[in-house]
Order: sequence, then structure tokens, then C-alpha cells
Amino acid sequence: MEENEKCPKCGSPLGLVEETRTGRKLQRCSTAGPYDPRSKPTGCTYVKWLPVEPEQLDEKCPKCGNPLVMATTRFGKKMKKCSTGGWDKEARKATGCDFVEWIGGTTEKLDEKCPECGNLLVLYTTANGKRMKKCSTAGWDAAARKATGCTYIEWLK
Repeated sequence: MEENEKCPKCGSPLGLVEETRTGRKLQRCSTAGPYDPRSKPTGCTYVKWLPVEPEQLDEKCPKCGNPLVMATTRFGKKMKKCSTGGWDKEARKATGCDFVEWIGGTTEKLDEKCPECGNLLVLYTTANGKRMKKCSTAGWDAAARKATGCTYIEWLK
């Protein structure tokens, strides 16, 4: 953060750098009140989004052998991608190596029975770290865009 950086809307200094739960960083105008998603913002509404630098990994790209980086999309999805890959805004096309591996959630088997159907439950952890117990028969039909199997889910805190 630059010293004395000013809000372009009202001229007040910008506040401290904050991090969202998806890992993105931002600065709000110092005249804005504390962020509360349940109420309307108070003061100036200017938000400056800061670029998130990809995290260097100790893995090599399976396509070209260059190092991989862990990147986060603007919507919070995580991916491993080749460090030589990029995007040419002018030509509107990908540059460098195009290797990408999306990071999904993890599943662990549990020794508990589903209260709805009696099958075993699994502990599913999303890529963002949220956890839930769900039935092992639960699934998703991408073509029909609907859930399949048992629909039991218990979100954990």
C-alpha cells in the first residue's frame, strides 16, 4: 500500500488492506464504515481490488517441465497452472503453456450411517475449506443439471 494513497471518489485516504474469505485482497475508502453484508454501506463505497500473486509450487508442469503455480480466480476457485501460461488481452488468446488442473474438494469415508437412507456418510471438504457430511450415494448429473442419489447434507462449522 502506498503511503497517503487517496480515494478517487472522495479524496480521503484509503484504509488498511483486507482479505476476503476467498483470498482476494482489497482496500476500502477510510470513510466507509465496517463491512456488513446484511446492511447498506455507510460512507464512501469505493473499493480498490489488489492483484493476487500466484503461489509458486514445488511441482513441474507435465506438459513442458516449467514450475507450476497455484492461482485463484476472481470467484475464488483454485487451480494449478503452468507458470509460462498467460493471456494476451490485445489478441484475446492464451499464450505460453496451457496446462491447468482445477482443485476440487476432498472426500473421506466415515463410519456413520445416513439418517435418510442407511448408506455410509462421507466427509466432504470444499476447495475453500468448508466441510459437510453427506450421503455416499449423493451425486450430480451434469447433463440433466440435477442432484442424484440421496440428498442428505449436514454442514459442519
